[in-house]
Amino acid sequence: ASMLSDWFNQLDPTLKLFWGIAIFASIVVLIQTCMSFVGMGDVDTGDVDVDFDADTDADADSLDHAGAMHLLSIRNVFYFLLGFGWTGVSLWNTIPNLAILYAVATLVGCLFVAIFLFLFKQMMKLQSNGAFNINDAVGRVCDVYLRIPANKQGMGKVQISFNGSVQELDARTAGVQIPSGTKVRVLRVIDNKVLEVEPI
Repeated sequence: ASMLSDWFNQLDPTLKLFWGIAIFASIVVLIQTCMSFVGMGDVDTGDVDVDFDADTDADADSLDHAGAMHLLSIRNVFYFLLGFGWTGVSLWNTIPNLAILYAVATLVGCLFVAIFLFLFKQMMKLQSNGAFNINDAVGRVCDVYLRIPANKQGMGKVQISFNGSVQELDARTAGVQIPSGTKVRVLRVIDNKVLEVEPI
């Protein structure tokens, strides 16, 4: 530890700044990434859950949007610092002119933010494409995944595609038993969660 401290203390003050920013931003981004993977990424949003439920009302949409923007504003700062700091460290010996080095580090920091925004938008697009309104299933054809008992005596499951995302939903029938693998048509939605189907 003392060797590390001695090494750091001997650095140029500007290089110390770059190292400090790089290490700090790396730790924060690493923590944010780990939290996102374990489902805690919305901590940054001030407890606003960025969700894309089909029956979300206008107020919830505005909260979701606010949460997403808050998340972006916080993370943008750290992604900028990440690019800025590591560029300064990496190019310290390559670009002796400090003004040029700061300019290049700033550009790379902005590039990091742009890449993050692009990836974030793609992720949001995938999530929103996966959202569906169960009532859109009426009249559509789908496959029976788990056998559906006859005469509404129980429920099976069907697989139905919404915007390229396959959903598995409960289903029942008023007719004869429908075995797995059968193509069925959705007649109506019951209680906003169960599909009533019939064989084609």
